[in-house]
Amino acid sequence: MGKSKQRVVKGVLFQHAVMTNVQNPIVIDQNYCPDHKNCPGQVSGVKISDVSYQDIQGTSATQVAVKFDCSKTSPCQGIRLENVKLSYKNRAAEASCSNAGGTTAGVIQPSSCLY
Repeated sequence: MGKSKQRVVKGVLFQHAVMTNVQNPIVIDQNYCPDHKNCPGQVSGVKISDVSYQDIQGTSATQVAVKFDCSKTSPCQGIRLENVKLSYKNRAAEASCSNAGGTTAGVIQPSSCLY
């Protein structure tokens, strides 16, 4: 049997978006499991890299407005945040990162958690 080819998501750009009370305005979740059933110990078969978020602003309906939950076996790489400004109920929102690396430029709110 031949080795299966890894699926790739690369070179994606999200830009000039205004969020109004949106749940999870910026999210990559490689550990997504609908209803938290039938996916114990799942491993993402998708390699995510070079995803950019530029000029994203507005309000989040969730306290965590920026969430990058990437897999240990295929960490997200090359994530770029540029001029992102999101708030939660007129307060600072939060960012959550797991196995996600990248860079930032300009104003970033909430503060970046990328390594």
